[in-house]
Amino acid sequence: MNSTTQQSGSQAVDASATVVGVESAVAGPAPIEVVNAMVAYDGRPVLRSVSFTSPKGKLVGIVGPNGAGKSTLLKAILGLVRLDSGTVRVFGQPLKRVRRRVAYVPQTEAVDWDFPVTAMDVVMMGSYAGLGLFGRPGTRQRAAAQLALEQVGMADFAKRHIRRLSGGQQQRVFLARALCQQADILLLDEPFAGVDAATEQAIFDLMDRLTAEGKTLIVVNHDLSVLDRFDLLMLLNQQIVAFGPTEQVATDENLRLTYGGRLSLLERADTTLQHAGPEMQ
Repeated sequence: MNSTTQQSGSQAVDASATVVGVESAVAGPAPIEVVNAMVAYDGRPVLRSVSFTSPKGKLVGIVGPNGAGKSTLLKAILGLVRLDSGTVRVFGQPLKRVRRRVAYVPQTEAVDWDFPVTAMDVVMMGSYAGLGLFGRPGTRQRAAAQLALEQVGMADFAKRHIRRLSGGQQQRVFLARALCQQADILLLDEPFAGVDAATEQAIFDLMDRLTAEGKTLIVVNHDLSVLDRFDLLMLLNQQIVAFGPTEQVATDENLRLTYGGRLSLLERADTTLQHAGPEMQ
């Protein structure tokens, strides 16, 4: 086990970040490599010296308290927020060279639901990057969008205005858009927020299929009761407290360091781990 000591600061965790057993079974550049990423808003640090490598074909969960920088980390990988220092590489290259290989599913509250588009329109947006400056989607793109809607169980809602869908249905549509993009990396920001148990299970099943195909998924998640569904887990509170295989990272000590002793959350995680299968014991 390797340990990297990180300096604490205001609102940051005073702890040694633990990185354990994260290795890629496939030769070649890692899907995502972040080195010493730092981001500040109005002079207030949000991410502090964040470094990690995400291997191919893994479902990676990012958890931490509100304000921990989870969404900011995704946006930094996507180039949507500026790094104050550090680097991000996607398959060993700057994002701009491989942007089509990365898809993003934002939080539902970040979307303008009044924009006049149907579910099919949203999903077809995933194909736009491959059409060129003056290209228009055609039969092939529509067929791909229809298939993506079928994969997430939303084919019957293809013509419905996105605003008229439930939160869980909206999440499925944005997942379908990511599928239509045929990206190798999917970044999902709280895809389970506001969804029912059936939709949550359907999304996890879909993510399992995608990782089995070799795609890499990084998922911001707030529900500690589902930690066992992730291959790798990052505990983040402005800096990385621990990152590695979930069964090694999701310990009482690491969770308490991450959440600062918020016992109601930790007790839920304890219960989940106690009732998990042998692989989580």
